Amino acid sequence: MDTKIKVAVNGYGVIGKRVADAVRAQHDMALIGVSDITADYRVAAAAARDIPVFASTSEAHQEMRASGYAVAGELPDLLDQVDVIVDSTPAKVGARNLDLYRTHGVKSVFQGGEKHDLTGHSFVAHANYSSARGRDSTRVVSCNTTATVRTLTALKNVGLLSKARGVLIRRATDPWESDHSGIMNTIVPEGRIPSHQGPDAQTVVPDLDVVTMAAKGAHTQNHLHYWTIELTRPVEKAEVLEAFRTVPRIAFVRRSDGIVAVNSTAELMQDLGRPRGDMYEVAVWEDILTVDGTELFCTYTVDNQAIVTPENIDAIRALAGSVEDGEESIHRTDTALGVRRDFVKSLAHD
Repeated sequence: MDTKIKVAVNGYGVIGKRVADAVRAQHDMALIGVSDITADYRVAAAAARDIPVFASTSEAHQEMRASGYAVAGELPDLLDQVDVIVDSTPAKVGARNLDLYRTHGVKSVFQGGEKHDLTGHSFVAHANYSSARGRDSTRVVSCNTTATVRTLTALKNVGLLSKARGVLIRRATDPWESDHSGIMNTIVPEGRIPSHQGPDAQTVVPDLDVVTMAAKGAHTQNHLHYWTIELTRPVEKAEVLEAFRTVPRIAFVRRSDGIVAVNSTAELMQDLGRPRGDMYEVAVWEDILTVDGTELFCTYTVDNQAIVTPENIDAIRALAGSVEDGEESIHRTDTALGVRRDFVKSLAHD
């Protein structure tokens, strides 16, 4: 059996705790520990699940010990034990950690809150796994950018994509922060066009002709995308659906099955027994999708807390160089996480 990749997670928050669990689910990886600066229930939850907890700073170390938590050491101690670290600290914090990771000879995966220039490489597994292999660092793009790359490259790969224009209705804040952050009883347009998701997608696939506009809504569950896409030739709806089926981590939902809104998908994930109710896939409404000659209109929803989880796992393998083929890595990840192609129809065959 291949030697397991030794992995650490720095930042045990919304993304970090999900990546940590996903690492533990992989047969070819070992989670050595997590690191954070908090001394609250999140650290306690990790310790209760027998995950070694390290302090990201000396000050945090003292605070954790004063709060009664068992601390395995500080971040440099953790780095001395691992091959790859996933940095899921808040935006701009991760950038300050890169030199430390390099000093310890540890490869690093960053999140979409950091700038592309930090690593010089932005990652979506099916699109550019091979160019990440053997690098010392990469950046998994944001939740909305990940969804944009998945869906648009599905069309691009089969020669159907001419240009795409999207409107994103973003959730106001993550659910765990809704007591102190976010907006109420309004919707706030982003202050510029294009919004950052389109240019960010071009850091992964430079020749995408894509423009995005975004607004922040007064809800905490998922993002919603609306797309108007110009195709290269007239097609039937079935051909578009088949194109989407060729890309991993896109799944279909239907209003006719009672999946009528973003809360419906959230409820379905819980009914399926997904950890934390997570949805790793882009959920495309099959019965809303419309094709009129060379124009495609579609909408889908994105779980902002979970969609990048499998991408982080594949990024770990790519940097470690343990799996040459991206499709093989995606297969391993998706099998371990129970990723689906169709949420409702597939249930009859389980």
